[in-house]
Amino acid sequence: MRKTPLAILGLLLLSIALAGQNKPLNANPDVRSVHGIVTDVGDNPVKGAVVYLEDTKTLQIRSFVSGGDGDYHFAGLSANVDYKLHAEHNDHSSATKTLSNFSSKKDAVIDLKLR
Repeated sequence: MRKTPLAILGLLLLSIALAGQNKPLNANPDVRSVHGIVTDVGDNPVKGAVVYLEDTKTLQIRSFVSGGDGDYHFAGLSANVDYKLHAEHNDHSSATKTLSNFSSKKDAVIDLKLR
């Protein structure tokens, strides 16, 4: 059985088109994420702290409950918006920190310390 050059070209174009669909999720330049650790005054990770993320453009607030290692994560954030973050746990809160739209990091790290 002999393949024609047209059939080979068709298979090549199909494989190129399918390969283009496997882009990583962070390939979109307008999307970013932020993560970090919530700690207490002794630098111990705090499980169950509520981390608040405020979109300064729409004033929409999202929240995340920190995990066993004090970790939190927000994904799908616009690269063109500033975000304010702070954490709260048992009558303690952290200072508010800002994720600036001028930051070029696709996955920013912002740790929050309860006072």
